[in-house]
Amino acid sequence: MSEMNINQVLAQMRSMSIGAAGSAAPATGNADFSALLKQSIESVNTNQQTAGKLSQAFEIGATDVSLAEVMIASQKADVSFQAMLQVRNKLVEAYKDVMNMPL
Repeated sequence: MSEMNINQVLAQMRSMSIGAAGSAAPATGNADFSALLKQSIESVNTNQQTAGKLSQAFEIGATDVSLAEVMIASQKADVSFQAMLQVRNKLVEAYKDVMNMPL
């Protein structure tokens, strides 16, 4: 990986970190949960599709795609999918808890 790519990845990580810190607490309190959930699912889907396209491009021998880019995209897609899976599990668990509450 060249020096430029490393700096690019670090800059992207910093911007994502700042974005995550800024979006952690909604300022208005009127955040629509379904919209946030839909947005996060679409983000996971985009990561999965990007990783698939990069992998396919690398497999056919595209010169502008490096193995490092493919692996980073693949890991990013995997981490985002695993996080979404954990959120889903917690939502199912919370639903079961609410349904088992006595009246």
